[in-house]
Amino acid sequence: MAKKKELNVEDKLRALYDLQLIDSRIDEIKRLRGELPLEVEDLEDEIAGLKTRFEKVEADIADFEHNIAEKKNIIVEADELIKKYTEQQKNVRNNREFNALSKEVEYQELEKEHAEKLIKELHVKINFKKELLDGVERDDKTIVGLSEKISAREDHLKHKKEELGNILAETEKEEQALLKKSEEYGKIIDAHLLKAYTRIRTSVRNGLAVVPIERNASSGSYFTIPPQRQLEIATRTKIITDEHSGRILVDAVLATEEMEKMEKLFNKLK
Repeated sequence: MAKKKELNVEDKLRALYDLQLIDSRIDEIKRLRGELPLEVEDLEDEIAGLKTRFEKVEADIADFEHNIAEKKNIIVEADELIKKYTEQQKNVRNNREFNALSKEVEYQELEKEHAEKLIKELHVKINFKKELLDGVERDDKTIVGLSEKISAREDHLKHKKEELGNILAETEKEEQALLKKSEEYGKIIDAHLLKAYTRIRTSVRNGLAVVPIERNASSGSYFTIPPQRQLEIATRTKIITDEHSGRILVDAVLATEEMEKMEKLFNKLK
């Protein structure tokens, strides 16, 4: 079939309608997958964003804990200096030395108080960050943490991937075979006809560029085709398009014959 040969008009119409049936079947498979690939991609992006946020919160907690350790060291150092200056006060020779040491003790007490205050503030920040990670019950309201959100999204992603995998397993072989057939049929059609087919197909919502006459109108259209025009289409002596939709028209008998033929082909490809 891949080798192009000169076709008469009827053969061209049959080839065009066959190509339409193949491409429509491919469209049907893609609709079966629906939005699943995009849903999977969106979930993967969302999970990546949540994990990045989770890592940022963990890094913040680590920074806070590091700061707490530093403040505790300041408190330890302040306690040692207070003890040292207090001992030195016992051996001073005058009030000036005593007052100087008292100021040092007071300064270390202030340093200690400031460090303790910062430690309390840092613990509050850590608790808030941990609530972001693990969630919390507050005022009869559950605030879901990032851990649970990530777990829920990952479970959802797993199910979506399984669903997509099942569909792909069922249809991938058929779709690849149909794509190959579409390419083969495209090669036997005149370049200008194939270009017209592709242009029409991409410009209409349902992808139907070649349609049969049904109930005296082109398939999917409410505009009646005059009897004389229908007879002309049935003779299959030239390519005729619908003046309203621009679609290529074939008669119902030809359409039925090609549908039966292509249905057998589709069954073999499954």
